[in-house]
Amino acid sequence: MDSLLTLGEPAGIGPDAVLLAYQANASLFDSVVICAPAIWLHDRALLLGLDLAIVETLDWDAVKQLPKHALRCWNPLGAAQRQMLAQTPVQVGVPIATTAQAVIDCIEYAARKCLQGEAHALVTAPIEKAILKSSGFEFPGHTEFLAAICACHSEVMMLASNQLRVALLTTHIALRDVPASLSKARTTEVIQIVAEDMKRRFGLKKPRIALCALNPHAGEQGHFGDEEMTLLQPVVAELQQQGIDLQGPISADTLFAQSMRQHFDVIVCCYHDQALIPIKTLSFGEAVNVTLGLPIIRTSVDHGTALTRAGTGEISYSSLVAAIEMAQRMDSDG
Repeated sequence: MDSLLTLGEPAGIGPDAVLLAYQANASLFDSVVICAPAIWLHDRALLLGLDLAIVETLDWDAVKQLPKHALRCWNPLGAAQRQMLAQTPVQVGVPIATTAQAVIDCIEYAARKCLQGEAHALVTAPIEKAILKSSGFEFPGHTEFLAAICACHSEVMMLASNQLRVALLTTHIALRDVPASLSKARTTEVIQIVAEDMKRRFGLKKPRIALCALNPHAGEQGHFGDEEMTLLQPVVAELQQQGIDLQGPISADTLFAQSMRQHFDVIVCCYHDQALIPIKTLSFGEAVNVTLGLPIIRTSVDHGTALTRAGTGEISYSSLVAAIEMAQRMDSDG
């Protein structure tokens, strides 16, 4: 079964990454269909001086008849949208409101195909959130949008590479709001989802999980904060009783050392930078954003739209390759 890939912001490096990855290894796309107007790829290929086979169908049922040796595009947009996009070419590096609704719609169409069991997984290139808001996009990002489409309210953000996996208790909020946003219920839910999806999607029979402390030195017996004693430790004890292989809370300055992290399959972190600084230090450009807790497989790149580098050919597409490969490896029937 094919995976679906959305290009994200067409003025960014999503099209570049797809084209350059295809040029380097066309066979990677044998089981990938691009859910986007082919014109976005055609125009970028022309700008980059790439002569690549790009084919398009408007009919989902005709996707399987498209030649495997080409970049296959399924354009799910209606006639009015297609006409409007044809009259408003994408300007590299400059997001415009005209394409915003098309970006949103492609993500939703692709996600629904996955929900219906007609596609194996969804792989997403980065979106430009500010321009999407001009078309009424009310979500902080991809993850929350996909959770709404899937009618799921317990999604978990995880970044994964060959060296490290990190999952987050809180994501895009101010640091000052993190302690108040932590709760026993949410911490329990996140760890349970992580444990289940490590088994279901990644084939780990008994995943080894560590919980990162919120405060320096894990609170130092309450001297630097009491969240470890009052919130995190009770959750760990309860989940250990449920049979989850869980250790913590462990201070971040200890937990991320090679000698310690090698003993765990995934580390659950309290806030955004606590997770993303170590994984991007170890694996920038090779990490994959995976959404856990959804009824579908979703992977994404670990970078943004890089508007100033779009159309230059001077980008790395390694994270996109990693996202495609991880999606293909993950088990949709687990």
